[in-house]
Amino acid sequence: MNCPRCDSNNIKKNGSIHNGKQKYQYKDCNRQFVLDPQKKIISQSTWDLADKLLLAKLPLAGISRVTGISESWLQKYVNEKYENIPQQIDIEEKKGKLTIECDEVWSFVEKKSNKQWIWLALDVDSREIVGVFVGNRDYIGAKGLWDSLPPVYRQCAVAYTDFWSAYDKIFPQKRHKSVGKESGKTNHIERFNCTLRQRIKALLVMHYQFFL
Repeated sequence: MNCPRCDSNNIKKNGSIHNGKQKYQYKDCNRQFVLDPQKKIISQSTWDLADKLLLAKLPLAGISRVTGISESWLQKYVNEKYENIPQQIDIEEKKGKLTIECDEVWSFVEKKSNKQWIWLALDVDSREIVGVFVGNRDYIGAKGLWDSLPPVYRQCAVAYTDFWSAYDKIFPQKRHKSVGKESGKTNHIERFNCTLRQRIKALLVMHYQFFL
């Protein structure tokens, strides 16, 4: 059982794979392998269940435990679904007033000192995220969020935000309303951000490629 990479036969046990089969590792080059590997076939009904659990915003670790799909396979499946998602928001022509709620939530990339802010805008009527920007919590971040909005929102929408000063520098004064939490005017976007914090705890900014 010499390693095809380094020709070593110095091996050790190294845990197990998703189906419980023993996994080994070559000590010299760290290459991992299993004896007599067999491809595991996941039924369509299991993938359908995974889709429903993803829509329920369960963490990948929880979905993996329920479905028996390994986290690495599940992450690859999510990434492939993301690649097929249209990257532009198709906004239908709407009659009447457009209203959006905006808020920021932070996470970090690899280490807490590398903090990043996710700026989001949500359509009050449809509950769709219509704008997103990842960056610093400053003037540039507010401008990035504004530029990410479809033209119809930049031209017509009334925007409700918190009192963060960066919004005042970018959003049109006549259509920008700074409000406190007690007003209830930003409840939907704050609830969305709380969902990200509480139910997708492992989500880091490097996974926010989902939004970009």
